[in-house]
Amino acid sequence: MERNELYPVFLKVSNLHILIVGGGNVALEKLTFLLKSSPKAQVEMVAPMFREETIALANKFNIKMNVAPYKVSYLKEKHIAIATTDNVPVNEQVYHDCRERQILVNVADNPPYCDFYMGGIVTKGNVKVAISTNGKSPTTAKRLRQFFEDVIPENIDDLVKNLNEFRKTIKGDFEEKVETLNEFTKGLVNKKEE
Repeated sequence: MERNELYPVFLKVSNLHILIVGGGNVALEKLTFLLKSSPKAQVEMVAPMFREETIALANKFNIKMNVAPYKVSYLKEKHIAIATTDNVPVNEQVYHDCRERQILVNVADNPPYCDFYMGGIVTKGNVKVAISTNGKSPTTAKRLRQFFEDVIPENIDDLVKNLNEFRKTIKGDFEEKVETLNEFTKGLVNKKEE
């Protein structure tokens, strides 16, 4: 069986600079996804034209929009780029420009031209679950996201906050604290198994 070897991370995109190349439906989808998860994301966009919905969303979140064709200069001081155009040569140019500059890049719907994928995400307060299908099936990630949204209780954030307070009161070294927390939270899993 093939194995997903991606390494999951949670980025503080409010501290990073992101460029989205494109202004169509896919750009809107990526921008929406990014801002839903991280409303303070530092995003800039460039495209010869933008959809009205994209402009409205960008204005709401103070996203800088450049009405122009892509040029490599837009990558200056960027950490991440997302290429979403329907122009394959432009997307591939973004990819190659990023690779030369050690900038993480995602070319939408083109897995070989991606350093990362934007999977399904479930957020309930401080709890966030990310879902990856290794770039093979965004639809499956979407369905799994819907499943986890249904099964993760709404009050999970209360549990997280309470455990954080409890953790502060535990005595001992790191290993003893981990063992105490593991024992204390074991019931969460066991209740599901019964």
